[in-house]
Amino acid sequence: MSTTSATVLHDRHDTGSPESERKHKVYKIVLTGGPCGGKTTAQVRLATFFENLGWKVFTVPETATILLGGRVKFSELDAEQSYIFQRDLLATMHQIENTFFNQASAIKDRNVLIICDRGCMDPSAYSSQEDWQRMLRDLKFEEFDLRCSRYDQIAHLVTAADGAEKYYTLANNATRSEGINHALELDKRTRSVWIGHPYMDIIDNKNTSNFDDKVNKLIQVVCDRTGIRSGDRLAKDSKKRKWLISSVDWNNFGKFEEFEIEHFYLLSDESNIQHRFRRRTQNNRSTYTLTSREYFKESGDSIETRMNVLSRDYNTYANMRDKSRASIFKKRRCFMFGNMYFNMDIYKDPLPPQANGNHLIFLETYTTVPKGTPLPDGAMPPFLTIEKEITGESQYSMYSLSKYSKTANKNDFAGADKYKDD
Repeated sequence: MSTTSATVLHDRHDTGSPESERKHKVYKIVLTGGPCGGKTTAQVRLATFFENLGWKVFTVPETATILLGGRVKFSELDAEQSYIFQRDLLATMHQIENTFFNQASAIKDRNVLIICDRGCMDPSAYSSQEDWQRMLRDLKFEEFDLRCSRYDQIAHLVTAADGAEKYYTLANNATRSEGINHALELDKRTRSVWIGHPYMDIIDNKNTSNFDDKVNKLIQVVCDRTGIRSGDRLAKDSKKRKWLISSVDWNNFGKFEEFEIEHFYLLSDESNIQHRFRRRTQNNRSTYTLTSREYFKESGDSIETRMNVLSRDYNTYANMRDKSRASIFKKRRCFMFGNMYFNMDIYKDPLPPQANGNHLIFLETYTTVPKGTPLPDGAMPPFLTIEKEITGESQYSMYSLSKYSKTANKNDFAGADKYKDD
């Protein structure tokens, strides 16, 4: 069921999304999958990718997480109480989604992507067939509507226990085969309930050397379905390349989306762990992301996860800053030129300590063209003057630029060389 990029199960009679009559799209996708499939990080990366293209993105939270956060314990529920909880979970999920769907429909000036953290068929994977049919009757829902017409696309992220066991073990800090077997069973069950959706994509772990490859599979199948050209940016062998810009012809820049970005690093008790906080703002609206990295010295491997956090968490994390490093402030312009997608970062005051008073401008893209090799003719934006390529030069990474000269931190991140092009 898999291909190099992802398994795509298409209904050939489908002629377009339900919003095809609109000038701008409202596109609804469900991210589902087994344990440790990477759903949380993938959601952040997918949202950021489409925001950079100028889309409005809504991320619908996982209803089960909200309700279980209220101290519900399944071990304390009898059969009828468990049924009532699952029924109410489905009803709540349905209403929360409808709220976001209504908000999206009210937006008329741009495309909207709605990313649902699981969808309304997922509860059926955790219920008996008898209870599921009872739920549908009680709530007056039709299974066909929930599975086949409510969402434009289903993306199932296969558990790391299937094909990426090393990362499943590392991420869960356990090697028990029972845990892996249980994960495989849950993955199979959640996958099966969506069979029949006209656009279902299985994002597996085959032909991936790391989690970035898997996330790129996901973004690629969503781009394919929404008609977005991504060039070779999302190809398996695509790597980040980075250039230092000496001048910009601002008057001929073309169409772009611009964001104000703040980064700061958090103090860590261990040198193999790095945490970085990001605030990303456009039109006075901000999103907040915590990126965590763990480096494994013995194997040289590393794991990166990303998680959206709330605005109220900003001050909490700010109080946990690594005082040996400054906050990074920059403008980011995201734009397409030809068939290639670029980010351009413009460092702002207060400048990072190691910028030496220079307002640095970096250009980056992902491409299969190797470092040091010129991009194809006409691929590099003519309104930018390139001083030199800086791919792999650690002194230009945010982590290096943020360092105060006369401060020390015994727990500087040991895996910094893995992220020299940040």
